[in-house]
Amino acid sequence: MNSSQMIKMDDAPLSKFHIKMAALTFGAHFTDGYVLGIIGIAFTLIKPQMNLDPLWTGLIGSSALIGLFLGSLILGYISDFIGRQKIFVFSFILITLASFLQFFADTPAQLFLLRILIGVGMGGDYSVGHTMLAEFSPKKHRGVLLGSFSVIWTFGYVASTLIGTYLLSIGPDAWRYMLASSAIPAVVILLLRMGTPESPRWLINKGRIDEARNIVKKYLGPNIVLDDETPVQKAQGSFAQLFSKDMRKRTVFNCLFFVCLVIPYFAIYTFLPAILESMGLSENFGTDLLLNGLLVVGALLGIWCTIKYSRRGFLISSFIILAVTLFLLTVLPEGATMLMILVFAIFTLIMSAVSNLVGVFPAESFPTEVRSSGVGLATSFSRFGSAIGTFLLPIGIDSFGIHPTMLALTGVLVVGTLVSIAWAPETKNLSLSEASDVQKTA
Repeated sequence: MNSSQMIKMDDAPLSKFHIKMAALTFGAHFTDGYVLGIIGIAFTLIKPQMNLDPLWTGLIGSSALIGLFLGSLILGYISDFIGRQKIFVFSFILITLASFLQFFADTPAQLFLLRILIGVGMGGDYSVGHTMLAEFSPKKHRGVLLGSFSVIWTFGYVASTLIGTYLLSIGPDAWRYMLASSAIPAVVILLLRMGTPESPRWLINKGRIDEARNIVKKYLGPNIVLDDETPVQKAQGSFAQLFSKDMRKRTVFNCLFFVCLVIPYFAIYTFLPAILESMGLSENFGTDLLLNGLLVVGALLGIWCTIKYSRRGFLISSFIILAVTLFLLTVLPEGATMLMILVFAIFTLIMSAVSNLVGVFPAESFPTEVRSSGVGLATSFSRFGSAIGTFLLPIGIDSFGIHPTMLALTGVLVVGTLVSIAWAPETKNLSLSEASDVQKTA
């Protein structure tokens, strides 16, 4: 086959294998959305049964996020050394087992620890799943594939609401079935991930060129070639490289924009019933259907915006809209019910849409030798922040009231706006090596 017929991996057409890798990554996000969504409904039964005070409510509500912080940081770093595929499978072994064991939890401490383990698995998967998908995807479709996880995450979140509401009729122990049910999608994903190949870009980085070429030929086609088939120098990537002179601005941007989005997201939607009640809005099936519908529509809107607009412009404009709408929710009088619903609907729509970018920017921002570490660091930083926010939210509402608490969350969004204006790179339509080159995207 002559060279004119050869196609670089970054320019390859979308194939069945790309779709399969995307599906395996998306399935993980469905499970993630389900796990984080189901706890909100389960709380209605767990709190009176275990006599949870605001401290334990905050700890259990934030436990999966604490685990995500640890898993993203540790397992993401490890995968840069031992390979992506091993963590790709191990993370779901952990999620499946811990999800099932929630059925037998009898104390707040047991439930707290099990959900930390679930979070550790999900954190490792965030780091490695996005990295694997980015390293296999062609540049034309990379943004959509990486960003589309938000849609599937939302479906998982919505599914948890519907299933949780249905299971409420079982009785006071229904929360056990709710939480353990997350083992079902987890074990399906685990079985499907068995036998997935290692990332050829990681293999190249380790000097294993022949293995990388064989994987590309087998899974992407005989006419697909690697675009950087040169043996690497012996220097290994490390966390120190993420904070080197060239990389530190990129690293700080990914950590800060990520955390400024997810703190309001998880804090508000984990305790949505209590927040709606505090705002003078009653939660019912119609309200849940509206908000969940907006989350799905927003996620689909985010895919369209990722295709249509620049990454940088989409992020900055979204932060501005979110800050304005959350501020309006803080200052609007309780009597303005319809206006509050409209503003909250806009907030929900845009928050769901821009969440697509948390799967895009980190995976495109770091070079291969530290890609999983970089994605893991950004994810862990965001989950640490959101865990603190989720922990403090019920305490803040109880101590200061809903309005000062929402004003504090508005301030977080303002910080995100300023960080994005100052440091957000433009990575659209670039190869993965170009997108991670800080000189070309500065």
